[in-house]
Amino acid sequence: MKPHVICHMVSSVDGRTWQSRQRPAREKSGNLFEVLHDKLEGDAWLVGRVTGREFAKRDAYPAKPASQTYPRTSWFAIKGAKVWGIVIDAQGKIAWGRSDIGGDPIVVVLTEQVPDSHLEALRGEGVSYVFAGKTKLDLALLLEILNKELGIKRLLIEGGGKVNGSFLRAGLLDELSLAIVPTVDGARGGPYVFDSETEMTGPTAPVAGMTLKSCERLEDDALWLRYEIKNG
Repeated sequence: MKPHVICHMVSSVDGRTWQSRQRPAREKSGNLFEVLHDKLEGDAWLVGRVTGREFAKRDAYPAKPASQTYPRTSWFAIKGAKVWGIVIDAQGKIAWGRSDIGGDPIVVVLTEQVPDSHLEALRGEGVSYVFAGKTKLDLALLLEILNKELGIKRLLIEGGGKVNGSFLRAGLLDELSLAIVPTVDGARGGPYVFDSETEMTGPTAPVAGMTLKSCERLEDDALWLRYEIKNG
């Protein structure tokens, strides 16, 4: 069984998410994201490595061998958190220097090829982790693990665009929560709500239909759209 999965993002009218490039300049978009995030009442949120790295407080873990070999099974520093912060870091690149983000305990998503030294460093900092594939992430498996082992029933996918796009193309999104603010980016190279690692051709997602659940006009002429997604 998988959680109900909602992709939640704030973007300009041209679908870009890099706020510093958007014009007119807008100071309230970040706060808007958090306000709507709370209204969605997820019991976990998920971001990718690039976004996750922004929360890290260390550049790297010490380069030393592990004191032992660790099993490639889930390890949790705590159980029963109200909200979890899930970060995809398949290759084990992030050195945390913390065990929570805004009070939400961190759970790192790894592949089994991550070295024992990295697992030991995570344990030492009280950072929980799960494995969702041997060398490549299996997102469907990840959702099953989060539901079974942590009881997560409502998961918010919150970028960046490549992670959002991966869940979209895997047919795993149940809902889109998109707040559109009256700004534009208008240049090449900026991140989108949905993106991919490489240029793609042909159908990019198995979306069979999208139904508008609600449309709410917010402060400063922003719009909050919520769509149910039907995957084919």
